[in-house]
Amino acid sequence: MSEDFLAGRKKGLEDAFFAEQDALLRRRLREADETGSRRKALSSASGITDHATLERLEALGITGETAAALSLIPLVAIAWADGRIEERERAAALSGAEGLGLTKGDPGYQMFEGWLTRQPSPDLLMSWKAYIGALVPTLGQDARDALRGALLGHARAVAEAAGGFLGLGSKISEAEQSVLADLERAFAASSP
Repeated sequence: MSEDFLAGRKKGLEDAFFAEQDALLRRRLREADETGSRRKALSSASGITDHATLERLEALGITGETAAALSLIPLVAIAWADGRIEERERAAALSGAEGLGLTKGDPGYQMFEGWLTRQPSPDLLMSWKAYIGALVPTLGQDARDALRGALLGHARAVAEAAGGFLGLGSKISEAEQSVLADLERAFAASSP
């Protein structure tokens, strides 16, 4: 009788083990499927197909719904160039976001507002450069020029919003000039 008990106990432990393994495998498959779906939505919204760039953007919390905020990263970089955002810079950045098609209340707009509230990691600008590097070669010359002009024009407007020191001298600080030059280089490096 103890052999029957031990055999039953052994079978029960084996069943529990394999049930646990099956549940773990199902969870991993579900997570992989969800990740694939999220990545596909982000790729579709951003036009990016490079796996490493998509992973980098996902790590920053960018989704298909918030991908529109990607194009606004230059405004964020300019606004934070000197380590703080003045109210005029914030207003110019929000106006630029609306000028580039982001609508108040959209997930991308909310993400953008968050970047203007809390200084994001430098990885954000690096990810934008990867985004531009993947996007620009897929565009025709006219579209590249229009994108470059719109983004850099709005970035320059944010930089000029602070108005220099006490409204005197150059309207654009050295830190902002440096960021503008960096943004220009990103476009130049991506052009075919």
